[in-house]
Amino acid sequence: MKKLKIAVLDLNEGVKNEGMRCIREIIASIILENEQTLGCDEFEVRKKIEIPTLEYDIYISSGGPGSPIESEGSEWENKYFSWLSAIESWNENPKNTNKKFVFFICHSFQLACRYFKVAQVIKRKSTAFGIFPIHMINHKGITDSIFHGLKDPFYGVDSREYQVVQPDSTTLEEIGAEVLCIEKERPHVALERAVMAIRFNSYMVGTQFHPEADVLGISNYLHQEEKKHMFLEVHGQEKWESMLEHLNDPDKVSLTNSRIVPNFIRQSIAAINEAND
Repeated sequence: MKKLKIAVLDLNEGVKNEGMRCIREIIASIILENEQTLGCDEFEVRKKIEIPTLEYDIYISSGGPGSPIESEGSEWENKYFSWLSAIESWNENPKNTNKKFVFFICHSFQLACRYFKVAQVIKRKSTAFGIFPIHMINHKGITDSIFHGLKDPFYGVDSREYQVVQPDSTTLEEIGAEVLCIEKERPHVALERAVMAIRFNSYMVGTQFHPEADVLGISNYLHQEEKKHMFLEVHGQEKWESMLEHLNDPDKVSLTNSRIVPNFIRQSIAAINEAND
């Protein structure tokens, strides 16, 4: 059986975070359950301008700090977009039966939306941070396979200063992309609901939220003295207690963590193996 390789594109710019640990743990668990050899390499995209080649089968592009808009024209973003263009060209070539699969998380998702020109990426009026319900959009009664095992709505960890809004239906239709889910409805807020996930094509999908997040990571974050003080100052005690309550609910963060990214990787592996049979 063909050895498969996963590339993790780290967009955290050297900032310590829990997201990369979560991604590593998800991949490690799938490596353990697979009989075939499954390898994984990481690439520091923003600081070292490391970009993977096309020798990999599956790519996971992480979240990261800072603006997904102000990087326009930078060396690392130009190379990142060139990589994305090369993946597109590979997958569009009918001679290449072994397609390349890509998952974009948060910052990477915002960049992908800019690249594909499917929606607007704008700065939020205030930082979003919490565990929120996310509502799927059913297409002809069918939800995307990466959500298999989740209820509607499901819960995701949201941490962002920017957001994806105003999806362009014309461009979405032209490239065969679909909006998969949107943020919770807020009747008291006169603002458009943000796009929370898009399938850009058969091989590329991304989420605005952090599907890789786990209970340990969020708990560690919330209990750092500096972070706790900042959180209480901005969001208050009630929101703090609500977050801790959500963390203890097995149908929220833990369920999403165990489904979306693992579903993507397992489904990609199955599609690659089928093409190679």
